[in-house]
Amino acid sequence: MARLPRLTVPGYPHHVILRGNNRQAIFLDDGDFRTFLALLGEYAQTAKVAVHAYALMPNHVHLLLTPEAAQGLPILMQALGRRYVQHFNRRHRRTGTLWEGRYRATLVDSDHYLLRCMAYLDLNPVRAGIVGQAADYLWSSHGHYVGLRHDPLITPHALAWALGNTPFAREAAYAALVRQGLSTDEQRELTESALKGWVLGSPTFLSSVQKQTTRRLSRNKAGRPRKISRAPDS
Repeated sequence: MARLPRLTVPGYPHHVILRGNNRQAIFLDDGDFRTFLALLGEYAQTAKVAVHAYALMPNHVHLLLTPEAAQGLPILMQALGRRYVQHFNRRHRRTGTLWEGRYRATLVDSDHYLLRCMAYLDLNPVRAGIVGQAADYLWSSHGHYVGLRHDPLITPHALAWALGNTPFAREAAYAALVRQGLSTDEQRELTESALKGWVLGSPTFLSSVQKQTTRRLSRNKAGRPRKISRAPDS
């Protein structure tokens, strides 16, 4: 099946996945992680893209982003990918490609999936066996949302603010949400939708988005992606 063109709609959150070529490591030390985050912050500001959440894994990256304009997300990802490869190759004395093709992305229905998508990102290093709990991982936005540190890169979505009336209440509510975890079906939905480009949302959400594009949005009904035997990335 031919790959669908990427769909970017201003004002909507997008779950983005960027993977290393042949699953190779894209971060070899703390300096690489810090450089990637610095570049993400620089280009997100230039492209006017809000960064709601992130998880930098050894061989892939998950981002939750909302662009102000249709070209904001492509501009950000192209500049970020190009500049980071230059940094990585120069620092580690290598040449050639680093990424497995183009980035993958899909729209996320805020009301039904945004907070679950954030939890999915935070739990990536736990599922991978890198840490025992999300709070122990330095290279995700989890620490910001549970009050362990302030991350100037993050622009919380309105739904994150709505978790409580005070910072402590919001942090406690979000920590509880992540501890609750996700079902296997939810993990598959979130992974498959981003990798395949199917919009993840309710029938009402899909109907609203469909009015803005002629592109097909889902394989099946109501934003319920076909289940697969296993997810390509965690």
